[in-house]
Amino acid sequence: MRKTIDSILGKICLALLTIMLFAVVWQVIARFILQSPSTITDEISSYSLIWVGLLGAAYATGQHLHLAIDLLPEKLVEQNSKLFDGFVHLCVFAFSFFVMIFGGVRLCQLSFQFEQKSASLGIPLGFVYLVVPLAGVLICYFSIDSFFKTLKSSKA
Repeated sequence: MRKTIDSILGKICLALLTIMLFAVVWQVIARFILQSPSTITDEISSYSLIWVGLLGAAYATGQHLHLAIDLLPEKLVEQNSKLFDGFVHLCVFAFSFFVMIFGGVRLCQLSFQFEQKSASLGIPLGFVYLVVPLAGVLICYFSIDSFFKTLKSSKA
């Protein structure tokens, strides 16, 4: 299941980057060649950046691609190093669970409640903000999965 999620997430991020690329290129062409700037492409590229940033963070968590300073774990003996890794995975889970999921759901609720809409596209901003709890769920999944893998490897 994890490989499937990784694959889908990677493809979504690639699609969002492609959309963002075309939106920015079109904006440059429209502004400087056609002398008619488009506000829609600004929103598309901004929202794509938000989505690719948060979904990319989830993807990086699943692939263990985030930057890490291994200064402290290197000083620990191997068993304690595994415990420290497990603690880090639990901290990532806690942050994602409480801040990204609960905070993100609340952000979406408030956005829909106050009927916030984007300026050019007119879409409810709650749909844009849905990526926050979605990325939180993915990060929680990846961090718990990594925690249990670390737990298994420390027992072996």
